[in-house]
Amino acid sequence: MSKKADLSELFFSRTWDFLDLFLARQELRSGHTIKAYKISLARFYRYVIEEKGISVMTFRFTDCTYDFVLEYLQHLRDADHLANSTLNQRLAAIKSYLKYVSDSDITLMQVYMSVCKVPLMKLPKLQREVLEKDELALLFNAPAHTRFGNRDRTILVLLFDSAIRVSELTSITLGDVSLRTSGSHIVIHGKGKKMRSVVLNDRCAAHVKEYIKKFHKPDAASDTPLFYTIIHGNMTSMSQRNIERILKKYSDTVRNEHPGLPESVYPHMLRRSRATGLYRDGVPIEMISAILGHSNSETTKIYAIPSVEQLRNALNNGVEDDSSGEKLWEGREDEIMGMFGLK
Repeated sequence: MSKKADLSELFFSRTWDFLDLFLARQELRSGHTIKAYKISLARFYRYVIEEKGISVMTFRFTDCTYDFVLEYLQHLRDADHLANSTLNQRLAAIKSYLKYVSDSDITLMQVYMSVCKVPLMKLPKLQREVLEKDELALLFNAPAHTRFGNRDRTILVLLFDSAIRVSELTSITLGDVSLRTSGSHIVIHGKGKKMRSVVLNDRCAAHVKEYIKKFHKPDAASDTPLFYTIIHGNMTSMSQRNIERILKKYSDTVRNEHPGLPESVYPHMLRRSRATGLYRDGVPIEMISAILGHSNSETTKIYAIPSVEQLRNALNNGVEDDSSGEKLWEGREDEIMGMFGLK
């Protein structure tokens, strides 16, 4: 690795293309995602030049071997004391980068395939908390029946009923909202600039309609943010941090009298609770996936948390039927494993 290499052979020669052109302009990844990749590749860069003492002008793609990356991850765990989830992020960034360069240079495919064999660190499967129906009712009733209290209630109800992300909520404009009696809906600008239409139920539509009446002028421009703050006379979209503060404010209020409420209630918990509630009500996973804006229904399965009643019914229905000699669950082994959290 001491001999000077051609520029095209250098490992870090395509990182700018990968981050600024491929991820940002072709894949349309979010700024947060691109920043995470940049941090991971920058950490690998420092390891190469600082810990291994290798010049970036001699470190080739072919030097990034299975053993080299494995040693790098071991160093991160021992020196930086990183959690397995963070180690997996660092590894995923290197794999994604190598896939990008190997797609345009077939001679690097072997390098990419070799690094792909580096195993991910095992992570414990955690079941994320969801809010039950009685807790949601308490949360929605917490805001006072004042002008701003009703605004906050509208935010909470819309976040839950529509199951949208907090970033999607803050990007809604008046032009995205349609409150026709034949079917109220909101156009959502999701991840990767993908658009979808989210139908509002009658309760949610009523809250949004009343909110707009109180907080917006009849002739307001269509690009006016639905939820806004005014600072020094300037109207701007309400920040995600402000939404988080609103949710924390009312969850703390509820927790004072109902200590069983989760210690941390945040916007994505409402999205998760909605998706789980739909699953428990029998809505097909493919339909829930469309509501959430997932491109792959496999992603949605993390929200498929069965209720205690569902587990009880599964056990009761899964016994052998003496009259017919057939097993009701025969051929549905994957579904059984999912219900018991084994998938």
